[in-house]
Amino acid sequence: MEHLERDVVVIGAGPSGLTAAYELNKAGKSVAVLEARDRVGGRTWTDVMDGATIEIGGQWISPDQTGLYSLINELGIETFERYKAGKSVYLNEQGEAIAYDGDDFPVAESTVAEMNKLISLMNELAAQMNPDTPWEHPQAEELDQISFHHFLRQHSDDELACNNVGLFIAGGMLTKPAHTFSALQAVLMASSAGSFDNLVDEDFILDRRIVGTMQGVSKAVAERLGDEIVFLNNPVLKLEWFDGGVVAHGQSVTVSAKKVIVAIPPNLYSRISYVPALPRKQHVTHQHQSMGLVIKVHAVYETPFWREEGLSGTCFGPNALVQELYDNTYTGESTGTLVGFISDLKADAMWELDEEARRAAILKGIAAYLGEKALDPKVFYLSDFAAEEWTRGAYATSYDLGGLYRFGPAQNENIGPIYFSSSDLAGEGFQHVDGAVRMGRRSAARIIAELDGTSYDESYDGVQTLTTIDDKVSA
Repeated sequence: MEHLERDVVVIGAGPSGLTAAYELNKAGKSVAVLEARDRVGGRTWTDVMDGATIEIGGQWISPDQTGLYSLINELGIETFERYKAGKSVYLNEQGEAIAYDGDDFPVAESTVAEMNKLISLMNELAAQMNPDTPWEHPQAEELDQISFHHFLRQHSDDELACNNVGLFIAGGMLTKPAHTFSALQAVLMASSAGSFDNLVDEDFILDRRIVGTMQGVSKAVAERLGDEIVFLNNPVLKLEWFDGGVVAHGQSVTVSAKKVIVAIPPNLYSRISYVPALPRKQHVTHQHQSMGLVIKVHAVYETPFWREEGLSGTCFGPNALVQELYDNTYTGESTGTLVGFISDLKADAMWELDEEARRAAILKGIAAYLGEKALDPKVFYLSDFAAEEWTRGAYATSYDLGGLYRFGPAQNENIGPIYFSSSDLAGEGFQHVDGAVRMGRRSAARIIAELDGTSYDESYDGVQTLTTIDDKVSA
């Protein structure tokens, strides 16, 4: 067992933990990162299958994700635009695939009007919210007591409009049925992206991708930190803490440090045995944050055949098995890759099937949008983060009904030397890599201030780096 002494130990080598370690390292603080997996990147992960680049985890970057942009600019990483040319496809309630242009789904004008009314209402509510403190919204308690499903129907009797609007947050973001989370949680999702308009605009929220993939960002940070700082295959199952610091027990490395950053999603906090136990408030709070469930479907074809038919590959079907579909072809590749999403209850149903039946059902769901050519991919792969021990769901955690208002104020409080950091706890960039980067920087800033005996700037948003140094500082 190797024993290290550091200023700070970070648990988790995802984007948040690595960003925190990077900022601490640049500021001259000694740091060690203990990661349970055999890789860095957390919920960002890439593989190459039959020559095609598959981003198994998070991948897109939007214009508002300025924290992530500042990090990749510092690392010298470029982006490329997602393929968007051509018509989109909407699958209506009768199963008819309709190609369309423009922003509005090809539904009745009355339904479009109701959708716009609901979107306008969400924009209003989001504009009144500081995403860092959603529980302070003027209607916070009221909004947290009603499910998003019932909130939408409280304001519209057009069922299709409610389903279409609900798609963007329930299936598309939180990956939970809309009756299981509150309207306040939905408003936070909108506020964190700047507005509900941004969430429903796929050309904004899914604007660009990373050259070298999103996991490549974590790899680049880890490379700058080096093997003397980042230790893989070291799950921390025991954390001793006291007024003067902590001892983190990894599998082959133990770290004594003044501070610890727990940079894992809240649903995994209980994997660690805290000695002494955490206070009552945290015990209860963490039990009300849970992951959603989504299957990310990857289908690779010899060519992007949909482009030849004047289609962008962007498809929506609020009642369909595969509720969203996009052209996900990586830059420079001649093959055509589609990525689709199957959320919550429909994902449950798919995992109940055997492999052959599951593949057939999902490919049939894709073909409903794009025709029979979609039935024969050369690569078919399903991302299954819910089955991974160190993730247990996707994309991120959210509170159950009533939980955000009741427990949210405690989620970012440090417990003595213990600090928490992840995209799940972010305001701006909530559930996105941008939020992970911002939280990593903010956690680092708080600890640096504490170690240096200076004051922490509460207005710091984590967008800009704390220290501009090209070369790493030695551990």
